[in-house]
Amino acid sequence: MGQSDYKTISDIKRLDRLRELQKELPVVCTAFFRSISQTTSTLTRLAYAYDFRVFFQYLCAESPAFADYQSATIPLELLKEITGHDIENFQDYLMQYYKNTPDGQVLMQNHELGIMRKLSSIRSLFDYLYRNGIVEANVTTLVSLPKLHDKPILRLDADEMKKMIDAAASGEGLSDRQNQYRAFTGTRDFAMIMLFLGTGIRVSECVGIDISDIDFDTNAFVVTRKGGNQVILYFPQEVADALNAYLKERIEIAALPGHEDALFLSLQKKRMTQRAVQLMVKKYAAVAAPLKQKISPHKLRSTFGTNLYLETGDIYLVADVLGHSDVNTTRKHYADMTDSKRREAARHVRLPSPEENK
Repeated sequence: MGQSDYKTISDIKRLDRLRELQKELPVVCTAFFRSISQTTSTLTRLAYAYDFRVFFQYLCAESPAFADYQSATIPLELLKEITGHDIENFQDYLMQYYKNTPDGQVLMQNHELGIMRKLSSIRSLFDYLYRNGIVEANVTTLVSLPKLHDKPILRLDADEMKKMIDAAASGEGLSDRQNQYRAFTGTRDFAMIMLFLGTGIRVSECVGIDISDIDFDTNAFVVTRKGGNQVILYFPQEVADALNAYLKERIEIAALPGHEDALFLSLQKKRMTQRAVQLMVKKYAAVAAPLKQKISPHKLRSTFGTNLYLETGDIYLVADVLGHSDVNTTRKHYADMTDSKRREAARHVRLPSPEENK
């Protein structure tokens, strides 16, 4: 199964889930999704659907005007009654609320980015309603989006990166139980860690790689980027050696039907999930950087980007390799390194003191 097939299957699953969620939403939401189907990915539309579900569940639970309705039965006319005050209350509600699950109520909390994303989704829906004459105004624009505060980018320094590679290579620092599992997955784990640190790929791109996507003659492989575009990336020899070592084991594994060409397999002989990869990275990161508890595949991506920028100073190259559509995104993430270089320049400039001029 090639990457295009893997993406197709993933899209089919997302579309199935989207259609299930639409049954829980007002009918007009289906028309909204239809209107953006050609300009957005299935992942984007699915994210919208989850946000809409939270919003309409909130209205039915918290707003007296919606108390007699379920989300799916809200009439079109009632949407005209939603005010800016309702949106403000929803914004406050998002900070902390309880979600019903089969195991009981679960506390849900959103920080700035999560609140901003959900409000942006609702804005998109109301923009559609306004443009189609369903509501008289887009009341969501009356509510300011939360201000995002810059957070320091979490990445591994050179020593931590070496410790993580060593832990993946030898198992040093892992518990006895972790090393029992590592006896079966060590070569695979090491190859994945090296791939993340050596190419900066996303976890979604990593799990989608197939054996047939790799060319060791050029040390290159094909990945499917966000949005569906396929690009060729290149990896250093250290990554090639790690992948070759893993492939010697991988070709001996009889993968389950539908997973025969998947590069990275779980112990169940299926293509690894993103969640499984995240847990694997966290395990080795805990050994290398115990004080950095939120190290994830994305943080290894930041580590790669940092190293590449420090080596080349070329922000456009970093943006291209990381797959950023806007170089300003890259510049924002690595601006602190630019400042660091400027500080370093100041330390190297020496001016004579007044005494030396005499």
